[in-house]
Amino acid sequence: MAAIDTGTQDLLADLDAGVLTLTLNRPEARNAMSGAMTAALADQLARAELDPAVKVLVLTGAGKGFCAGGDVKGMDESNQGGGGAATIDQAIHRQRVNQRATAGRLFKMPKPTLAALPGPAAGAGLSLALACDMRIMASSAILTTAFARVGFSGDYGGAYFLTQLVGSAKARELYYLSERVSAEEALRLGLANWVVAPEELAAKVREVALRLAGGPTVAYRYMKENLNRAMSGEVDDCLDLEATHHVHCGQTDDHKEAARAFVEKREPVFTGR
Repeated sequence: MAAIDTGTQDLLADLDAGVLTLTLNRPEARNAMSGAMTAALADQLARAELDPAVKVLVLTGAGKGFCAGGDVKGMDESNQGGGGAATIDQAIHRQRVNQRATAGRLFKMPKPTLAALPGPAAGAGLSLALACDMRIMASSAILTTAFARVGFSGDYGGAYFLTQLVGSAKARELYYLSERVSAEEALRLGLANWVVAPEELAAKVREVALRLAGGPTVAYRYMKENLNRAMSGEVDDCLDLEATHHVHCGQTDDHKEAARAFVEKREPVFTGR
């Protein structure tokens, strides 16, 4: 396992066997997002997208929580002190850039992304979890939009991701009422892919991550693009894109190895080429 210097203790990073694990590390604040954390997360995601050594990305939280979202205590202190010097237009632009570089990149990067939730994911923390391709939750973890409780409309793509996953009516209920969703209910709704006992979370995350890291990298890249396009694309555009990617994958070493392994009745060994 190789530890990576992120420039801040608010975000930890390590790379092991093709799995990059990014850990939101402010357990005393339920891993609420600080400026340093957000900047480091954006930087690490940008690097991971282009680093061929990174096959899969896991986003998790230190201690017993995933991420409480924005630092409400810090917001209150800022409000009492009159806030920063930025104009509203500058603040909006900064927020847009931050969102695209974090939640947006988790959703779009051509590699599988996993969120591992040892505990609560709230507000923007929920949005980051939903931006990942799949989620593994400890049975003690909960989800909540939380925005209505602090007078916010929501950020980091949560409205988009939640609507895609559970439909418009349920998403509105979860946003307006900000009720807690248990791990079991999250699994039923399709917000979680796996729910395990807290003590089994690390092992399950590693199992899934290593399986993805050893899989057909090129095929995953195009699967993800196909699936993302299908969320809002017109059917003929999706059909054409699938055809292009399918034929392209047919030329890869991974496909040829998998076909040979099928004939020889053995498991394929993928190389990502």
